[in-house]
Amino acid sequence: MPKVKVKICGITQPEDAVLASEAGADAIGLNFYNKSPRAIDIDIACHIVDSLPPFITKVGLFVDASHDYIQSILSEVNLDVIQFHGGENEDDCMRYGLPYIKAIRMREGMKLTEVITHYSKSSAILVDTYISGTPGGTGKSFDWNLIDEHISKPLILAGGLTPENVSDAIRSVKPYAVDVSGGVEKSPGIKDKDKMLKFIQKTKELTI
Repeated sequence: MPKVKVKICGITQPEDAVLASEAGADAIGLNFYNKSPRAIDIDIACHIVDSLPPFITKVGLFVDASHDYIQSILSEVNLDVIQFHGGENEDDCMRYGLPYIKAIRMREGMKLTEVITHYSKSSAILVDTYISGTPGGTGKSFDWNLIDEHISKPLILAGGLTPENVSDAIRSVKPYAVDVSGGVEKSPGIKDKDKMLKFIQKTKELTI
């Protein structure tokens, strides 16, 4: 049975990226949303990417960013995947010639299977907690029962995950991957080595 993948998001310094990769993370997330406490600029992003060993997927996170801004990042930073957290439609997401992940903020009454039909060319769908005015990184979990049992895309589970609840989350949702940021931090953007290691160990010991 497959192992669940792990993405450590909101990396802001090269040493944390290296620690995440050494602990067994499959992907790291770089935040380019300037209202986030984990936002980074091009220079820092390049240092982080250059510090990583091969076979670690580098994901860039954007929220309703302009085409020119995204292009400016892509021209300098060697990203593998783009993650969109705003109101982008599929045409917006497909403009850059890279695989993309679309984040969906879950709320009561939402039919995830219907939303996914609008992102048919996405590589995966990430489900996160809905809090008005906050496009992600809330540190809050949501009712995992809101997720449809059978969806057509690989599912990445985010939203309030920690080393303490990730095992229950995986058993409940059976996602392709889990995505964590605040749950493995000392402070916003600064990762905690022990929490990262425990989170990844808890994830990798399970199969779905």
